[in-house]
Amino acid sequence: MPSFDRPTISANHRLLILLAVAVLARALTFGNPVVHVDEEFYFFTGHSMWQGAWPFVDVWDRKPVGLFLLYAIPAAFGFPAGIWAYQAMALASVVATAWLIARMAERLGWGAGATAAGIAYILWLDLLGGQGGQAPVFYNLLMMGAAWAILESDRRKLRSLGLAAMALAGLVLQIKYSAVVEGMVFGLWLLVAEWRRSRSPVALILYGLALVVVSLLPTAMAAGVYAAIGQWDAFLYANFLSIFHRNPDPLAELAGNLGQMVLILSPIVTLAVLGLKRAERDRERNFLAVWLSAAIIGVLIFRPWFDHYGLPILLPACTAAAAMLGREAWRQRYTPALLLTVALAGQIVLLSLRHERGDATEFAALSQAVGKGPGCLYVYSGSTMLYVATRRCALSRWIVPAHLSRAREAGATGVDQDVEITRILSQHPAVVVMRPPYNGERPEAHARVLAAMADGYRLAAKLPMGNETISVYKSTR
Repeated sequence: MPSFDRPTISANHRLLILLAVAVLARALTFGNPVVHVDEEFYFFTGHSMWQGAWPFVDVWDRKPVGLFLLYAIPAAFGFPAGIWAYQAMALASVVATAWLIARMAERLGWGAGATAAGIAYILWLDLLGGQGGQAPVFYNLLMMGAAWAILESDRRKLRSLGLAAMALAGLVLQIKYSAVVEGMVFGLWLLVAEWRRSRSPVALILYGLALVVVSLLPTAMAAGVYAAIGQWDAFLYANFLSIFHRNPDPLAELAGNLGQMVLILSPIVTLAVLGLKRAERDRERNFLAVWLSAAIIGVLIFRPWFDHYGLPILLPACTAAAAMLGREAWRQRYTPALLLTVALAGQIVLLSLRHERGDATEFAALSQAVGKGPGCLYVYSGSTMLYVATRRCALSRWIVPAHLSRAREAGATGVDQDVEITRILSQHPAVVVMRPPYNGERPEAHARVLAAMADGYRLAAKLPMGNETISVYKSTR
């Protein structure tokens, strides 16, 4: 079997290979508006922002505003063009990130496995919920840029590059706050480097303050905007306080999620550890080892553990794995076999998820059943993309169904769940959408809505969406 990489591969050749692999790996998701519930909501929020809505105020969630600003770009194209737009943005981000992984592997002396490392990153995304536009799919590119700037700062002894690295990490925080652990470790690495250079306590303190300022500036700017419009309390609660009020998932569910993540990541992390252990160590490779440890710790301390939470680990893991993937014996046999196996497994996962969650055809039928108006829509449980596709108004700022129906969110969203459900129903939405009861749902909430459907509503349609049947109720008033 031919090798996947050569030490002399050109940059253009590598870029074309990575692009081709990414297109093939993700093709099953293109144009599908229901790839993942998170992305549906991000797109909805981005779309709502064009209509004057403010995240946390008019549309509630815990994610940083930067993520919604990012999704506002493709949402400007409307539905369904915006779906293709955000997936194209995700594809470009994936290819650019994989290219930087390969470049860093070359820089660290593992050029023979560099392209294979980039390919591994692309393929592992499909196994970890990164087949669409999850937040790490976008911010991993910024973290790779930050890591590169740190290595350049060390090599060229330029504080400005360290500041640039922390500025990038600060932007990442406005896409996903859980990156804070990696950001802190990056900052500490830069401080150690500064101390070794200057041995000056004053210089160290000033540099440290500068690093903190640039890393927190994007978040401070976001907070300042909300304070200026009189919504500081809404910003503070949604971004920093509500997460501490969320109820834990059952231990068995947590353990299962963590076990699944560990199982998927273990091959590439094992290769990374072996590569780092066998390689001759220097400061840059030590940085990679520290980064890998920080990424793992950053994932472990933030519960609950969903598969896509492990995506940041792929950056240092795939880079370090290049040391093994490029070994002569591996290039000829094991590397192609591993990557082809992961590619096949990824396609099986995507097909399985499409069967589970549905596809564009099923969503189109469901959207047609809901119709485009007049009257507002209430998605008690189901796809929030229906709001965008049907152009129907919403009756609550708690758009994510789980925020009102899931047990773990009780007391953690700034509103009494039952009171808000009752308030929504009292406004007599024209259409109500419900999926079957699901694991973690509050039975009393489901029963409350179902009982309301018996008075003034008719069952207009029951349509398949993946492995579930979605009920569409329409008002008879």
